[in-house]
Amino acid sequence: MQTLALGRLYRDPTIQYKVASPAAPIWRFRLNATTAVYPGSFDPITNGHVDIILRSASLFDRVVVLVAVNHSKQTLFTLDERLELIRRVFADHPKVEAQSFEGLLVNYMKKHDIRAVIRGLRAVSDFEYEFQMALMNRKIHPQAETLFLASRENYTYVSSRILKEVFSLGACIQDLAPPIVIDAMRRKYPGRALSGPTQS
Repeated sequence: MQTLALGRLYRDPTIQYKVASPAAPIWRFRLNATTAVYPGSFDPITNGHVDIILRSASLFDRVVVLVAVNHSKQTLFTLDERLELIRRVFADHPKVEAQSFEGLLVNYMKKHDIRAVIRGLRAVSDFEYEFQMALMNRKIHPQAETLFLASRENYTYVSSRILKEVFSLGACIQDLAPPIVIDAMRRKYPGRALSGPTQS
């Protein structure tokens, strides 16, 4: 099996992604949603994120990857850099777009008439926090629904924080992030050698 072609995105031969068929599944009519948001800091986007986004794109006609603006949080990549990386990774996928938001997620959803939010779960420990957030979002915005997608086994340990940490110590992250991201991280950590493909 092959992954859906996404430019020069790392291909996992064990995964097959399918785009949503024109005929919407029955549950979509009950949810009344053709667009979903996938929020996060994405500092940077990892192959775990990419997997969740692609699987979301098989369920929805449009997936908006929402990069959170948090002025109190120090990030490796600027907001514009994170948005640019996501857009480059999904340059050949018209169903996926990247935008930013500040403040409450549900306010963005109300403004843009979006009801579905996607959250990835890497482990049981993620669920308690995500469940609380889902309930709070629904309290503020009763029409909001949260869909939890379990991470694939080979990405359950991957996070942006761990990615940056092991990279800074000289580890190879070739299978953990898209090549575009790896090249961007090389520029953030000059002098750090890392095996794997490069982007021109």
